[in-house]
Amino acid sequence: MATIPATSADTEVLPGIHTRLEHRGLRPDQHLVDGGYTSLVHLEQAEREHRITVVGPLPGNPTHQHRRGEGLARDDFRIDFDRQEVTCPQGQVSKGWHGPYPTSSPTAAPLIVARFTKSQCQPCPVRAKCTTSRDGARNVGFPPRELHELQIRNRAEQQEPAWHKRYAVRSGIEGTICEFAHGHGMRRCRYRGQAKAHLQHVLTAIAVNIERLSRQSPGESTPPRPPTAFQDHLDQQGIKRLRSWRAVS
Repeated sequence: MATIPATSADTEVLPGIHTRLEHRGLRPDQHLVDGGYTSLVHLEQAEREHRITVVGPLPGNPTHQHRRGEGLARDDFRIDFDRQEVTCPQGQVSKGWHGPYPTSSPTAAPLIVARFTKSQCQPCPVRAKCTTSRDGARNVGFPPRELHELQIRNRAEQQEPAWHKRYAVRSGIEGTICEFAHGHGMRRCRYRGQAKAHLQHVLTAIAVNIERLSRQSPGESTPPRPPTAFQDHLDQQGIKRLRSWRAVS
């Protein structure tokens, strides 16, 4: 359970979560997260430092050409990292390769910028599809090779049915979040200060686990709840799941 200020980004929490899970011997092979956690930098960091595959929707290409589905987007350019060159769809080769530059956000990948010249872009017959600048030339930005390859691989996997089937397991996580928010008032802090708010979150999580482990008989109109990830973990470790928390002395 991690508690952070509301002004902090979700991606800032992910490395600490993985570190704590590894120290406690609970490191997963895969970690299913929502789009708020899928920073390209942290996907690479989780794989390199903790051998954890983060599975979640990676943000798409932010260029306006890609968003509108028209024009020449970054993926239409061929990137040669060995020669440090970028070739446009019209066969023009970039004249400059700069970076990688650090970004202002700790969750954003460093950026390499390949630049074309005005003499290349101004007479181009498809210039209007490539850039909105009247006098300037096209620049193409992309992350370093390792992160670029990881980005391409993840975006391709997200289009496969097998990825959607694997990610569908996260529906149970979203259900748990809904249970916390609507069943236990987790959107409102009962105490002042982050330390006390964290204690509230921990105690609420314990209560939810105890309630689920008790396996009380459901009502006539309530379908049986499937085992949670925590219950499955107890089964895998050979730990008996008690029918009621009141049996604990």
